Amino acid sequence: MSILTAHTLLAEVGPDLSRFPNASAFSSWLGLCPDNDITGGKKVAVGTRHVNNRAAWALRMAANALRNSRSVLGDYYRRMRAKLGAPKAITAAAHKLARIIFHLLSTRQAYDETVFARRDEQTRRRSETILRNQAKALGFQLVPASQAQE
Repeated sequence: MSILTAHTLLAEVGPDLSRFPNASAFSSWLGLCPDNDITGGKKVAVGTRHVNNRAAWALRMAANALRNSRSVLGDYYRRMRAKLGAPKAITAAAHKLARIIFHLLSTRQAYDETVFARRDEQTRRRSETILRNQAKALGFQLVPASQAQE
């Protein structure tokens, strides 16, 4: 996140986020979280609310810059872009950034990327286990590439 983005956020929101009870309320005020219109028990429209908020635009621009980032957040943006498309991925990444910023400003803790790295490692191990089980069900046995070449 650039200095200009941080200044924009602090100018729009301020350093005190006590008026928001939680990160969800903060994200909703920014217009970055889903807004489901439900009538008769059925979802008739799903999307984000249209708000004119400079802080939300700054977060969207920061999220768009994650495209080339080699961080965990950059990986998240690229995963969401492959799954949802670019506009929705930008909103999803901006929503994640808003939740992170809310946590950092409300708890006064420093940013720690190892939390996200641990979650990504757990996700990678879980998907590897799923692939191993699928291969086993099809009658294959997976071996590491280093053992296969010997």
